[in-house]
Amino acid sequence: MELTEPTVWSTDRLELGEGLRWVDGRLVLVDLLAGRLLETGGDTPGPLRELRRLDVPLGAVAPVTDRPGDWLAAAGTGVTLLPATGDPRPVADLVGDAPEPTRMNDAVADPHGRFWAGSMTYAGVPGGGTLYRLTPGAAPVPAVTGMTIPNGPAFDAAGTTMYLADSPRGEVDRFTVNPRTGDLHGREPFLRLAPADGGPDGMTVDAAGHLWVALWGGSAVRRYRPDGTLDREIRLPAAQPAGICLGGSDLRRLFIGTARLGLTSAGPADGALLAVDVEVPGLPTPPATAPEAS
Repeated sequence: MELTEPTVWSTDRLELGEGLRWVDGRLVLVDLLAGRLLETGGDTPGPLRELRRLDVPLGAVAPVTDRPGDWLAAAGTGVTLLPATGDPRPVADLVGDAPEPTRMNDAVADPHGRFWAGSMTYAGVPGGGTLYRLTPGAAPVPAVTGMTIPNGPAFDAAGTTMYLADSPRGEVDRFTVNPRTGDLHGREPFLRLAPADGGPDGMTVDAAGHLWVALWGGSAVRRYRPDGTLDREIRLPAAQPAGICLGGSDLRRLFIGTARLGLTSAGPADGALLAVDVEVPGLPTPPATAPEAS
């Protein structure tokens, strides 16, 4: 089936649909504050199936290299390994001793197997958010500090360019990444959005190197060229798009997770998983190289 307009993909309605990834021919996503890891197919609409449920917020997961069914997760106050069978195993507590109540938010693996995970305070305190880099065999590194709500990051195919959003500030910055070490440099402004546009939330880079951005509160997703100019906007029937992913059999189906969180009067599509077909395919989802669990 071809989707020329945004289409509701599931009867489920999520509180906070985030962390969308296309993995092994299926879409995985989280209902973040509910701690639920979910999956569904990409060919026809259908209900979401629950893979795991944690008793802490679950920000996002990445598949683990050469370990089918294992996930590396930004969960609670750190990073956790979710094995295919058995109990979750803590990898690193990143924010458990923060002065304000703090949780993990979005996360992703880069093309070199490193896992990048953002933290935020529950109260959205300015400067209370950090992006951490986890490299196998090394201690976690606070790679970008002084943020409010980090979202993304999103990497290009080579893993040498990273985009990182700070949602309440309406900002997306671009970094150059050292592919060998993961060190960041050359930070530059990429997008500066007005409040009326919505806040940049989930992001993904397509095969042409363009950046797709979900606009929380803006009822839209946008595609930006590498020079930062707007290429396309898709209006949505949901107010709070939060996570996006290009998937399906040809990686040309744009899936959009949305949220009911904070809405005084949710519409029929708020909290729904949406899908629409686009012309340029996405990139394969990189797996993470799992650190040794503690």
